[in-house]
Amino acid sequence: MGTFFIRSFGCRTTQAEGAALAEELSRQGWAASPQHQAELIILNTCTVTAAADRDVRQALRQARRDNPAARILVTGCYAQRAPAELAAFPGVTWVVGNSHKPQIARLLADPAPGECFIQVGDPCAQLDLQWAVPGIHTEDRTRPNLKVQDGCSARCSFCLIPLVRGRSRSAPAGWVVEQVRRLGAHYREVVLSGINLGRWGRDLRPRQRLVDLLGRLLDETLVERLRLSSIEPMNISDALLELMATSPRLARHLHVPLQSGSDAVLRRMRRTYRARHYEDRIRQARRRMPEAALGADVLVGFPGETDAEFEETRGLVERLPLTYLHVFTFSARPGTPAASAPGQAPPRVRKERNRVLRELGATKNLAFRQSMVGRTLSVVTLGVPGQALSDNYVKVELADAREPNRLIDIEIGGLSEQGLRERA
Repeated sequence: MGTFFIRSFGCRTTQAEGAALAEELSRQGWAASPQHQAELIILNTCTVTAAADRDVRQALRQARRDNPAARILVTGCYAQRAPAELAAFPGVTWVVGNSHKPQIARLLADPAPGECFIQVGDPCAQLDLQWAVPGIHTEDRTRPNLKVQDGCSARCSFCLIPLVRGRSRSAPAGWVVEQVRRLGAHYREVVLSGINLGRWGRDLRPRQRLVDLLGRLLDETLVERLRLSSIEPMNISDALLELMATSPRLARHLHVPLQSGSDAVLRRMRRTYRARHYEDRIRQARRRMPEAALGADVLVGFPGETDAEFEETRGLVERLPLTYLHVFTFSARPGTPAASAPGQAPPRVRKERNRVLRELGATKNLAFRQSMVGRTLSVVTLGVPGQALSDNYVKVELADAREPNRLIDIEIGGLSEQGLRERA
């Protein structure tokens, strides 16, 4: 068929879909290739922030410079949101939204004529029919992402995801068990991902919960380690925490979006929890799992955020036992209520608040890593020689190169610049 290159931007769900597409193209006879040599370049996009859009546009221009003869296909969330904008870029042959992403391989087998083909519809229309299945040995992967949930039924005032991904939808439990069983035969660790993973099962009949799915996976598969991607605080039940704390096959790692520590800001964001609830969930997780990685997303510079409201966020982050932060600066997304809300913060204020929280996050992460020195941690060896990832989500430099895709116990002897080092 030809040669192809795929680059995926953004979240783990997008990464899972990119891996699934690569496997499907390989089955059809396409061969993976570096970007500068590929006949087909696929950009699988994100649009969660203006910076994400900017990265995609830069990648389009770079692809055109590096390989002007290649055909370019743009898919994903940016393609769903603004197909005409992307179609106007030189070299773009197809723009395919999330609504038709599962049909890309078939589209390429029988391409439509014309200068640029655009296919975008209801983001819920097609994705219910096919779930993203990461390939086996199609890439140098040691921790495949399996998408088990898509879409979001929340209506946060700053977020485009419901518009470009549609309502929350869950993969059937039996299908998930089958895929984890398949992946577990090849990989030591499998990451369960979703746009709103904690809502898995709420749309199924009978209604199910994520903890029910995890119980089935532990009972019915032999996968050595399961890791969860981001989970909203209101979906972290006591039952989920207890299962994570008692099963050695579940990674001690929770990424829990906070966004703000101010209840007033959370209300304007249309978030459905308050700071005290978030604090309770994090402290309960730390009590049950003393060595766990506990991460958070924080959004600064939201419209109307006062100095006092930002201080509420900073104070909450400071007193919580978090181990790392992802700090984002508010970015007005077209079509969201927050984009036109009054009180848009000046760029210098947003930048300063971002700096304050990033420095606080770095201090917390350093303290957490220092507390790991002298301990024995379970790690999965990665494709990069001499690199591993711990059960509690810290990169580890190994004393010597080990075969990738293995679970091993190592003693931590010290710190690296951003992670840990094995004792030699």
